[in-house]
Amino acid sequence: MSTVGNLVDFGLDPDSTPSSAGGSGSNYLADGDTTANVVDENLKKSLEAEFASSGSTSYVTGDRPRTAWSDASAEFEDVAQYGIIEVSGSDLQGRPVIVVSACKLPSNHVLDQGKFLRYLKYTLDKVVESDYSLVYLHHGLNSKNKPSMSFVRDAYKEFDRKYKKNIKAFYIVHPTNFIRIAMGILKPLLSLKFGRKVRYVNYLSDLKDFIQVSQLVIPPEVTKHDMELTSKSSSQQKSRDASESSVPVGDIPTQQFGVSLKFLEDNNPGYKVPKVMQETISYIRENGLTTQGIFRRSAAATALREVQKSYNLGNPVVFDEPHLAAVTLKAFLRQLPEPLLTFALYEYILNISRVDEDTRFRVISELMQKLPPRNFLALKTLILFLAEIVANSKDNLMDASNLAVVFGPNLVWSTDVASLVAMGPINTFVRLLLDYHKELFSEDSEC
Repeated sequence: MSTVGNLVDFGLDPDSTPSSAGGSGSNYLADGDTTANVVDENLKKSLEAEFASSGSTSYVTGDRPRTAWSDASAEFEDVAQYGIIEVSGSDLQGRPVIVVSACKLPSNHVLDQGKFLRYLKYTLDKVVESDYSLVYLHHGLNSKNKPSMSFVRDAYKEFDRKYKKNIKAFYIVHPTNFIRIAMGILKPLLSLKFGRKVRYVNYLSDLKDFIQVSQLVIPPEVTKHDMELTSKSSSQQKSRDASESSVPVGDIPTQQFGVSLKFLEDNNPGYKVPKVMQETISYIRENGLTTQGIFRRSAAATALREVQKSYNLGNPVVFDEPHLAAVTLKAFLRQLPEPLLTFALYEYILNISRVDEDTRFRVISELMQKLPPRNFLALKTLILFLAEIVANSKDNLMDASNLAVVFGPNLVWSTDVASLVAMGPINTFVRLLLDYHKELFSEDSEC
C-alpha cells in the first residue's frame, strides 16, 4: 500500500491543516526542529518503509547524457508551463526568493520526475552563486501529485554543497503531520547546518518578518487555504507599530524604509541621495572595500531589523561590521515602492539582450535620460560606488558579474509576478551599467 493510502487509513491527509496551528507571532515558527511534537508511529513506519524500499532508483541521470544547458529553456518548456517554481521577490535582506508551489504539481502520471529534478537544478543554478531563500508552499500536495520518497532522497543528494551553502532559509508554509514526519525520516541525510535553516510557518502572515510577502507568487488556492486556517484560529495576530515594520503606517516623517524617493527628499533636507544609501555606502567605502563576499554574505536578521527600526525612528545608526551595512543597503533598495530603475524601463531592460553589442551603450545611455532626476542621482551614486567594489575584486572576490547578480533583483522588478526568464536580461543590464560606469556617469556624459 502506498504511503498516502496509509495516511487515509490513519485519518491523515498530506494536505491536512497544520499540526501545530494556533498561537501567534513567533510561536508559528519552529527553528530547525525537523521532527513533529506528536508523531503517529504507524505513519512514521509507513514512510520509513517507503523510503527504505526506494532502493537505488535514480531520477537524475535519465536516458540523456549530462551536457551543458545551452538548450535548457526549450528542454524544460513542458515543465516550466506549470509554474511550479518561481523566482519571486526578495527577503528583507535583499536576497532572491525561490517559491515552490505543491498545488501546481500535476499528476505523477503527467510529470516526468527525473526531468522535474533537472529543471529544479537548472532553476537554482541561476541564483545559487549568491545567498537566497527558499519558500515551499505545501498546500495542494495529494496522493496524485506527491513525489516519491526516492525522488526526495535523490534530490537532496543531487543538490551538492554549492546549493545548500548559500540557501540561508528554507520556509515550509502550511506544514502537515505528513511533511514533518517526512522531514524526520530524512533527518539522517540532513547536515546539522542545513537542518537549522528549516523553518515551519503555519500562516502566510508570519513570513512578513522575513520576506516581502506582497512580492511573492502565491497561488489563489494557497491564499484561500491560509484565510481558512487563520479564521479558525482564535488567537489575534500581534500588533506592530510603524517603527517595527519596514512599511510605514501613516505619515511618519522619519520613515526611511518602504517609502518613495520623493518622500525621502521632502523629509530629509540636506541629503542629495537617501540617507540610508549615503551612510551605508560611506561606511563600506571606509571599512569594507576589501571585505571578502561583501554584498554576497548575509547578516543576522535581528540586527537588520534593529537597524531598520532605528532609521525609521530617526535615531542615529552606527554599524560595527561591513556585511550589516551591505545588507541594509540592499534591503533599502528592494523595499522602495518603485524600483530605482523604475517600472517604466522594465520592458526596455528585458530587451537588452536582443540589442546588438555595438549599440548597447547608446541604448543604455538613452534609457538613463528617461530616469527622473532623483532616481538618476541615486543610481549614479550606487553604480560609481559599486565600481569601487569591482576595482577591489582581487581582495573582495566580487567582480562586476557577481555584483550584477546580487543587485539586479534589487534595482528593477515588474509590477507583475517575477519571472525566471527576466533574471538573465536584468543581470546583463546591471553588469553593463558597471562596465560603462565612466561613460554613463561622468560629469561630461550626455546622461
